[in-house]
Amino acid sequence: MEKKYSVGSIIMMKKEHPCKTNRWEIVRCGIDIKIKCINCNRSIMMPRIEFNKKMKKVLEE
Repeated sequence: MEKKYSVGSIIMMKKEHPCKTNRWEIVRCGIDIKIKCINCNRSIMMPRIEFNKKMKKVLEE
C-alpha cells in the first residue's frame, strides 16, 4: 500500500518526539523529506525511504 502525502500534510510517526507528541507537518518533499513538529516547531530532514518506514499514518491532507 502506497502512502499518500504532500507538503502541508499532518502525519503521525511511529515513535514520539521528546516533547511528547508524534504529530508532524510535512514542510518539504523531494528525495529528502523535511518535517516540523507541531508542538515545539523543531524540524528534521530524512531520506524518503527512511521516512516511509517511520511514518505510521496520514492524519490530515
